[in-house]
Amino acid sequence: MLWHKTTGEGPDLVLLHGWAFNGDIFQSLVEKFKHKYRITVIDLPGHGRSSDINGDIESWCSEIIKLIPQESILLGWSLGGLLSTYIASQIKVKELILVASSPCLVTHKNWSFGIENKAFEIFVSNLRNDSTQALKRFVSLQSKDKSQILELHQSIQKFPASQSALDIGLQIILNSDLRETYKNISTSKKCILGSLDTLVPVKIQDWYDAAGSKTHVLRSGHLPFLDSNFQILLIFPLY
Repeated sequence: MLWHKTTGEGPDLVLLHGWAFNGDIFQSLVEKFKHKYRITVIDLPGHGRSSDINGDIESWCSEIIKLIPQESILLGWSLGGLLSTYIASQIKVKELILVASSPCLVTHKNWSFGIENKAFEIFVSNLRNDSTQALKRFVSLQSKDKSQILELHQSIQKFPASQSALDIGLQIILNSDLRETYKNISTSKKCILGSLDTLVPVKIQDWYDAAGSKTHVLRSGHLPFLDSNFQILLIFPLY
């Protein structure tokens, strides 16, 4: 069973978080927009308060889809954006918003808009050898704000993801290439990137623009939804 919580009134907005985190990372966003939207936050399988689900991206998304109201705005951050892209290819959503995400999160021969393959392999190895230290380093890549990093650490420690979910999530990241899937999604698409992001390089903006997305860039790292200007980007275009 997947943990989820719905708050507020208005058009449905569903939030999907990234790898190793949980829905609490969106708490400040929910507080600011619960009077404008009916917001559903979902913990990914094996993350936060959700039960494990074995399988792959299809298995995970099949369960998530059960919790998404009809005609929802779907917002996914990082791995959540990858899942949101898959979901938007399976069901009708009002709008797809990707935040600091890529349809292919690991670099390939003809794709440079992701995590370097070698760096990804090293991270996976470190995670298996010492998951605590590997997660601490991963969190430190999200932001340069020390208080923000501390808050993220506390969130992960309070509701840690299972080892199985971390492994499956990494396999989804490694094996998913949804570039053509994203291009073929006909609903309104928006992408919000951070100019200082070390995981999803801002140079992917041109690809998103060519793929029919409205792209916005904020001066932030991998957490643009915590930027004050993100509020403006979210509140006006969605009315």
